[in-house]
Amino acid sequence: MRQHVSFVTSADGTRIAWARHGHGPPLVRVGTWLTNVEQDWSSPVWKHWLTDLGARFTVIRYDDRGTGLSDRTPPEITIEAWLADLAAVINVAGFEQVSLLGMSQAGAVAIAYARRHPQRVSRLVLYGAYARGRLARDPTSDEREEADVMRGLIKVGWGRADPIFRRVFTSQFIPGATETQMRWFDELQRSSCSPEAALASIRVRASIDVTAAAAELSVPTLVLHANDDRSVPFEEGRRIAGLIPGATFVPLLGRNHILLADEPAWPRFLEEVTAFVGSAPARRPSDEPGIPLSARELQVLRLLAEGCTNEEVAARLTLSTRTIEHHLSNVYAKLALTGKSARAAAAARLPALEAARNQV
Repeated sequence: MRQHVSFVTSADGTRIAWARHGHGPPLVRVGTWLTNVEQDWSSPVWKHWLTDLGARFTVIRYDDRGTGLSDRTPPEITIEAWLADLAAVINVAGFEQVSLLGMSQAGAVAIAYARRHPQRVSRLVLYGAYARGRLARDPTSDEREEADVMRGLIKVGWGRADPIFRRVFTSQFIPGATETQMRWFDELQRSSCSPEAALASIRVRASIDVTAAAAELSVPTLVLHANDDRSVPFEEGRRIAGLIPGATFVPLLGRNHILLADEPAWPRFLEEVTAFVGSAPARRPSDEPGIPLSARELQVLRLLAEGCTNEEVAARLTLSTRTIEHHLSNVYAKLALTGKSARAAAAARLPALEAARNQV
């Protein structure tokens, strides 16, 4: 799998680096701090995100202004500037509609964009996100002092060769990481942006509040959050799901803010996002061109043909009933089936679908 890196000019003239890879429905990862579209490609922290999502979607991502390969000294760092950057990337990517993946602080930007441009967003996925920043949550005096300490750590230690100060941030984001992964993330902080850009970014993110926009969203939304997230409180994820009309909330077991490849929450995350967004079959040896359903969709259909209910299929495959419903929706769409007879018609076509696979 290869990625293609390009640049687009935002509304105020800032050049934004963006990259595209994979195949399938378009999924835009809204920009966050601490990225580099080139370095992340071989990262021990981000690589599985890129390869696994790229097997399911056309992944579009970009470096925030002041970060990575984007302009390091932009005229301003504000939520309006971030929204303009996201709009520029979506426009240049050439899709009429995209799904948005808003992770962490990018969740607020994704919410604000989806509220303003619902016609451009088909699905909204929020992971480890919040609608209001640290200082917009009616913080206690201790929490305000902690925020001051974190800003002080950036001022003192962000640009130093010794990562001892940056390790505090690393331990919040990936407390369950190996030492190799932690060292890589320590260095990513220093290489991805300057102390000045990091401070400007963290100030804006701390005061951001898109609560009103979240309550007015009309875009189908999936919210996922690790139950022991060390960076963004679990309650903030629950709060978002309660604010957005019709949003689905999926708790994940874990404490890493950035899900790592070897933790059980990662395949659960992939299952939920794939089922919610609706992907083309991942191109693997068992998923050849000409076979309309993915291996997982065929598995669901087999159990359906055996007479299992959605709940029974979910129990057999150790998935949620909601995930099974999403898989079935994708099956019906791919087979052009609608109405009350869709379930029986899909099951009736199973032998032909199995035969097609066996001939590959």
